[in-house]
Amino acid sequence: MHPILFSYGPIELRFYGLMYVVAIIVGTRIIRSEIRRKQIALTDDQVSNFILWTVIGGIVGARLYYVLFNFGYYMSVPSEIPAIWHGGLAIHGGIAGGIAVAWIYLRKKKVSFWRLSDCVAPALILGQAFGRFGNFMNGDAHGVPTTLPWGLVFSPESVAGRQFPGIPIHPVMLYELLLNVSIFLFIWLVLRRREHKRGFIFAAYVAMYSVIRCFVEWFRADSLMFGQWRAAQLVSISLFIIAMAIIIQKRLWEPEAQTAKQMKKRRSHA
Repeated sequence: MHPILFSYGPIELRFYGLMYVVAIIVGTRIIRSEIRRKQIALTDDQVSNFILWTVIGGIVGARLYYVLFNFGYYMSVPSEIPAIWHGGLAIHGGIAGGIAVAWIYLRKKKVSFWRLSDCVAPALILGQAFGRFGNFMNGDAHGVPTTLPWGLVFSPESVAGRQFPGIPIHPVMLYELLLNVSIFLFIWLVLRRREHKRGFIFAAYVAMYSVIRCFVEWFRADSLMFGQWRAAQLVSISLFIIAMAIIIQKRLWEPEAQTAKQMKKRRSHA
């Protein structure tokens, strides 16, 4: 594994950056397709602006989250704060930043955040899969040593190789990549083909990703820590509880049409 795909003089094309570009391109196509399918009242320019601002918010949120958990280091070398090509984007911070910007933008356009969130969920989880491939080639977001036959030895120039030189480690990036793709396929082939209330797909995505992130985190060697606890697991458990509570309380799995009939029936009995 080598982080640089191509170099010419001072110009370098890294897998890490390339995967984020690919994720944005593919994700944009998915979001546009879903917006057209759901007939959401947004122009092409508004969709482009929504995606642009949400991506910016996601990247900024992901970086700030990571920097805050490594505050001492980045204060000693502040020039490294914008160097995202060296790794250091935390998905939970990215989700928070993206949601905040998306909510503000859609509120101004008077479009339902929950309705559009269902269009974004499949693009988001697939983008995370691309990102994990970038982590794999970059040799970061890496695992602990293992004696299992699929353990991999990373380049000594990578973060993983410097921490565990010549030692096979869990390729946790690939674990999460495969699980992310599985969630995408479940959303794309099953959930989006069924009628449900607004926000169900997004809430289901949050719940499913929280489960796999909790699992994968046990094999990570570079987890962000909150005291003695892995921060990603604490956040994932919290998000899972919140997502499931919303799904159950609002019965999001029910079709919108069924909900309307139930409300009409209740009014008739009142």
